[in-house]
Formats: sequence, structure tokens, C-alpha cells
Amino acid sequence: MNLPQTQSLQIRRRLRIIRVTRYMFRHWLAIVVVLLGILNALPFLAPVAMRFGWTAGGDAIYLLYSPLCHQMAQRSFFIFGPKAMYSLDELPLNFNGNNITDLLLLKAFQGNSDLGWKVAWSDRMVAMYGGIWIASIVYGLLRRKSNFNSISIWIALLLTLPITIDGITHMVSDLNGLTAGFRFNNEWLAKLTTHSLPDSFYQGDAFGSFNSWMRLASGVLFGIGIAAFGLPLVNAESRSIVRTLSEKLARYDERIDYSSNDHTPNGA
Repeated sequence: MNLPQTQSLQIRRRLRIIRVTRYMFRHWLAIVVVLLGILNALPFLAPVAMRFGWTAGGDAIYLLYSPLCHQMAQRSFFIFGPKAMYSLDELPLNFNGNNITDLLLLKAFQGNSDLGWKVAWSDRMVAMYGGIWIASIVYGLLRRKSNFNSISIWIALLLTLPITIDGITHMVSDLNGLTAGFRFNNEWLAKLTTHSLPDSFYQGDAFGSFNSWMRLASGVLFGIGIAAFGLPLVNAESRSIVRTLSEKLARYDERIDYSSNDHTPNGA
């Protein structure tokens, strides 16, 4: 056995692994943007699939995103229909007042040819993950001109606070029934604003309502906060890893050069 040749072969295999790893860390943001793009695009492909009769594909996407979102129809966008969102009384569902049963009905309803087909996750998720995706793209463009430091944890928490408040108040409100909770009529807001806005703004979850705007706004702020805090940290760590891997590659290259110049069996 030619020991130097065997060692050289092992080193070259390790080099390939190191180079691939270094490439991934060097281009981590591009990989993240692509993966986030796929994650954000698939829910919109579900109604496309249903519209053109590819029900197996559409059902698979709805099922895939089911653990990530409640998918309630009155808080989701619809495509290929006359309206972008529908209120509870516009949906062809028979509610019995039982929260669990009604929630399952809303989750299971994917749409139809008259109303259009539901995006596979809610408007809040569209705003939240879409916000992270867009912020990642913007960060990638801006970091070419300047290095951006991560925002402080307190600013990040401040940006994520609205979605926490909005989500918790929706959850508490829904415990009293989908149409009986304080976040359905938002009477508190109507009194605060002296009923100066249309009733449709205060009531329900349809697009353009207070609830809808709060889910969208809080989702976008959450996405910006997560991206502005996390991306610079990941970038700094990735650059450090790339430097370490480059140094390791240089050391392996030296060993390969030494091995290739050594013609004696024992390296003497």
C-alpha cells in the first residue's frame, strides 16, 4: 500500500467537503432567500392547483402547511374569486357555536369555484414570513455597500411586541366565540374613535378591517425585527466560519503539495 497516496486521497475527500461547506456559508443569504421564497410561494400555489383541477397537489400543500397555521378561512386570502377575503357570514358553512367544531370547519374549507380558493396560510403568516423574506432581500442588497450591525435585542422585542399582543387578544377573544369576542366587533375601538369610521372597519376580519390591518402590520414588523436582529449575527458568524475553513484548506493544500513531491514510500 502506498501510504502517502492513501493519505492524499483522504485529504482530497475532506477538501471537497470543506469546499462545499465553505461555499454554503459564503452564500448562506442567497440560500436563505431562495428557501424563504419557496416557503412563501407554495401557499399561493395551492389555490392555483385547485383552480386548474390539480386537487392532489393542492391538498398536499394545504396539508403541508396545516401544522404551521390555523388556516381559518375568514382570516385568509382567496384567489380566483370576486373578493380577496370573506367575512364569516359570506362563507358557505354551517356553524353550530362550538368553538372547536367551527374552527375545524373554517380550517377545512379550501374554497370553491364561486368564492375562489384559499391561500394555504393566513394573512398574518403571509405578512410575517413575507416580511422576513423581503427584509432578507433588502439586507442582501444593502450589505454590499455597508456592513450593518444587528439591532439590539430590546428593539427586536419591541418590533415583535405588536404581533404578540394581537395574537394573544385574538386567542382570548375567540374563547368567547368567533362572533362574540371583543376582537370581533372592536366596540372598544369604536368608542375610542367615536364611531368615526365605517362599521366594516371595526367588525370582523375581512380585508380592510382593523383586525386585518393589525395582523398585516404586526406580521411585517415581526419579520423586520427578526431579520434586522438575526441576519447580521448570522452574517458575522458565517464570515468567521468561512475564514476558518479557508485556513484549513490552505493547510491541507500544503500537505497535498508535500505528499505529491515525496517519492519515497515512507516519506523519508
